[in-house]
Amino acid sequence: MRKLTGLLVVALSLAGCAEPEKSPPAPVATHAPSSPIASGKRPPNVLFIAIDDMASVAGCYGDPVAQTPHIDALARRGVRFDNAYCQLPLCNPSRASLMTGLRPDTIRVYDLDAHFRDTKPDVVTLPQLFRNHGYRVERVGKIYHYNVPAAIGTDGLDDPPSWDKTTNPKGRDKTDEHLVINAEPHRKISAALSWLAADGTDEEQTDGMVATEAIRIMEANRDRPFFVAAGFFRPHTPYIAPKKYFDQYAIGQIRMPYAPPNDRDDIPPAAFAHNCPVPNYNLPIETCLTAKHAYYAAVSFVDAQVGRLLAAVDRLGLADNTVVVLWSDHGYHLGEHLGIWQKRCLFEESARAPLIIYAPGAAGNGTPCRRVVEFVDIYPTVAGLCHLDPPAGLEGRSLVPLLRKPDAEWNGAAVTQVLRPGDGSGMIMGRSVRTAEWRYTEWNGGRAGAELYDHVNDTGEFDNLVISDPARAAKIIAKLKPLLEGRAQPGPPDSPVHPKRL
Repeated sequence: MRKLTGLLVVALSLAGCAEPEKSPPAPVATHAPSSPIASGKRPPNVLFIAIDDMASVAGCYGDPVAQTPHIDALARRGVRFDNAYCQLPLCNPSRASLMTGLRPDTIRVYDLDAHFRDTKPDVVTLPQLFRNHGYRVERVGKIYHYNVPAAIGTDGLDDPPSWDKTTNPKGRDKTDEHLVINAEPHRKISAALSWLAADGTDEEQTDGMVATEAIRIMEANRDRPFFVAAGFFRPHTPYIAPKKYFDQYAIGQIRMPYAPPNDRDDIPPAAFAHNCPVPNYNLPIETCLTAKHAYYAAVSFVDAQVGRLLAAVDRLGLADNTVVVLWSDHGYHLGEHLGIWQKRCLFEESARAPLIIYAPGAAGNGTPCRRVVEFVDIYPTVAGLCHLDPPAGLEGRSLVPLLRKPDAEWNGAAVTQVLRPGDGSGMIMGRSVRTAEWRYTEWNGGRAGAELYDHVNDTGEFDNLVISDPARAAKIIAKLKPLLEGRAQPGPPDSPVHPKRL
């Protein structure tokens, strides 16, 4: 039997079980005619693991500091996607897009409050597809959007048709919020650089409870096909983890990322996140390093919970018939470009996020994939691995060919967008396309600025060719700009949004 212990497949945020389980109405179809279950076959299980706000901060992604043995082991066992990009680097839009297989412009979700069913009431989500085909489908923790930490222990902005049952744990990270250190007291801890080296055990924390409950669900359903979504809340702010994870890192190991002194000179103002208006929030570098230390501790804590899930898959004898998918909803800035933090940007660190998929028996297992892929590709991929026909109209494409042969010809291009409040002159839409060689970004169709970066020679995105070499840039942009059309609109939407929730 293949051992999955210590592996991360696809991150599906799980929560604990402090609140009673909820049972939504039964799905429209229990055993669709094309269902493998109806045909008498035992289809693969799915363990869907979501991690909140995790940058590519893992040893397998080349981070020299991160201690993530379980994620790293999974990357060696499955297929690690080195260039996977979210559709909008903000929790709610990213998750809604991934779970529906539709782009933000299609579902009209750009902020933290909109629900995709307001515009697409009949859409069939990824877990709903499995539910309609007879799987046992349960969620623990954060899969759709939650306000973190305020909504921990509730359903958050959930989607009842997606699940047979939901469980919403609430651990001592909630009861101990008064102990959190907030480097920016004028902000809520959800939006500030804030952290806590917590007392107690892993299992007392919400994410530890998520892992415990997800394991219980797999144990209870080991003899039937299941889709278990486990959603972890960390490393989202506040960065909370038991003290032992802080102790894994020496503060001297932590460094601020390199950027040239003039890095910001060629970047349009619209490119900087509106929630991080000044470099490093105008905090001392020592404070930023302490916050980054806490972020790494929170990542290692989540890694340990992923390890618990995968050890349970081994123990239950399910490793040969369980697809594991690990993802984070978007990337995360930790001081890049002279002081950007968190998300909401279209630079590489915010748009790119971890994605690891383990499919039993896939020929590509153990080989990284460097092709450019998108999060809307996850839905058709998981459906295909389990022999389910996805609904018509999905906007991604199946990654199954890359799971078979990670270096297969692909010609991928990833489109990421973000909507921001303007400076009094209206909203600003940014849209960006990433290919194997380039990133092109434009703000309000270029009227509020544009950026072009050469990813063969400038992986840090320090030299904006729109400024430094406009003639060359114009020729390249002419080839890249058509890749944006039909995938992200150039300007702000006509649909209502909440500027304070962008």
